[in-house]
Amino acid sequence: MLDLYQFDHGWEAYAYRYLGAHKTETGFVFRTFAPKARRVALISAFSNWQEMEMNRVYDRFFELEVPGMGEGIMYKYRIYGADGSVVDHADPYAFFSELRPGNASITHHDDYTFKDKKWIKSRSCNFDKPLNIYECHLGSWRKKGPKIEDWYSYKDFEAELIPYLIENGYTHLEVMPLSEHPFDGSWGYQITGFFSPTSRYGKPEELKHFIDACHKAGIGIIMDFVPVHFSADSFGLRNYDGSALYEYGNDLGYNEWGSCNFDHGKGEVASFLLSVANYYLEEFHFDGLRFDAIRNMIYYQGIEERGIHESNLEFMKTFNSIIKKKHPTVMLIAEDSSPYKGVTRKTEEGGLGFDYKWDLGWMNDTLKFFSSKPNERKSFYHKITFSMSYFWDDKFLLPLSHDEVVHGKAAIIHKMGGSDYSDKFSQVRALYLYMMAHPGKKLNFMGNEFGHFREWHEFRDLDWDLMRYPIHQDFAAYIKNLNHFYINTPALWEMDYNLDGFMWRSCNQESDSCYIFERRTKKESYLFLFNFSDRDAEWRMPYCEMESVFDTLVFGSSNQTKKIKDERVFYMPRFSGMCFKFI
Repeated sequence: MLDLYQFDHGWEAYAYRYLGAHKTETGFVFRTFAPKARRVALISAFSNWQEMEMNRVYDRFFELEVPGMGEGIMYKYRIYGADGSVVDHADPYAFFSELRPGNASITHHDDYTFKDKKWIKSRSCNFDKPLNIYECHLGSWRKKGPKIEDWYSYKDFEAELIPYLIENGYTHLEVMPLSEHPFDGSWGYQITGFFSPTSRYGKPEELKHFIDACHKAGIGIIMDFVPVHFSADSFGLRNYDGSALYEYGNDLGYNEWGSCNFDHGKGEVASFLLSVANYYLEEFHFDGLRFDAIRNMIYYQGIEERGIHESNLEFMKTFNSIIKKKHPTVMLIAEDSSPYKGVTRKTEEGGLGFDYKWDLGWMNDTLKFFSSKPNERKSFYHKITFSMSYFWDDKFLLPLSHDEVVHGKAAIIHKMGGSDYSDKFSQVRALYLYMMAHPGKKLNFMGNEFGHFREWHEFRDLDWDLMRYPIHQDFAAYIKNLNHFYINTPALWEMDYNLDGFMWRSCNQESDSCYIFERRTKKESYLFLFNFSDRDAEWRMPYCEMESVFDTLVFGSSNQTKKIKDERVFYMPRFSGMCFKFI
């Protein structure tokens, strides 16, 4: 049964157990929420697409039990809307769906049993642990052939992606949205089947097996969650019962992406989204959700000048509070470009209740600096230092994501200032050491790790043939070493959000574009030196005893470690970064 009080108030996290298509002893029972519909009929391959009248229950729902109905049967709801329309809709709560260009829902039931109790029991939000995320679009990481549909399956990802993550020093995999979507070019962000893992890569139970395999290998998995908007396709949620049921009925109904905005002030909408999140966390054992486009929830249409959307803030606070009570060790990550403070503050302290916030300010400032001409960087010097002036406002995660390598923005390595190919590699090595040394957790998009030089495109797999070239091989080996250096060095993550974990040693060398800071724990301390200019530089410091542990010029090779005593002058070659451990 459905708790109608909880559902109406937006507190119901298990609406999917009542709504949708559920297996019974004799067949399947179908239920949908369509309060203003005049009537609703089930049409399916089982009835040769002839109408089967559904019964109105609780005044707002429609229900029909179909004896003899089996699994794998396509179906839709024919809804006679309040506005006089007659539209065939996919089931908003369907657990499996037809691959585009088809859009039917599919009856599905599985009894997959997870084997990851040990992982779940020891799982945490990693505040004082390393968190190095590999962001991945599963449809274009690798392909079996040149066609768009030549996707890898979840079984293929088990065989190839999981070992790749382990070898290259990633702690977590973040997958771009996996809910069913009709348009490949939306990357999964314009959804029609929120409860339906896309059929592109396999069945729901195969996704569960893949997640289980990630956990067995010690890899956490995070999924992009899209709580702001949904696809405007007529067979989806839009105008579902002949009225604006899920969306706004005014000028807030649509956004700049051409999709429909959820009206989060409606209890049934809040319960729908809460149930989607809980479904993937509880039934699929995802370890976290990355919430897309939070700025568009904080402000009306994402526009700061239009003011704070107070009802949306209340929605997020309630949503996150409920999810954290049910799943205290999952990560709730906000992709938020707004200056709003308190995104990661606890709800009981007046915050929004997320665990992490993407530091898009850091990303923009850093890439702006590195894309400038090296001899002009003194004008952009404090783009690098500015992030530490606000870093303590929230728990930040540093992203170099898919959004930075598409639509004319150029690949990360291609952004580096200057035209010399080898100089670009030197700069991007220094950039990534700086990223790993900077406080905050890390996220890197697929391909960045081996110097992908072409902008990412969802229809093509990555240019893996670049790995035939020594300069890309060396860079991939460098990132691999850097990732392992990060996860094995507590000073780089144990005190990320503690003021005592970071200290500037020099942040005023504008003419040389040099920066020096320490990362510390109570037990150890590391000194990082960076020269982002095209000229060699030097820096003096008082006597200390230390050893060199990482150097961009030697690709972080451990056999370059050397002890330094009574050294008062540090020579910093152009486009370089170095790390020393205090003894």
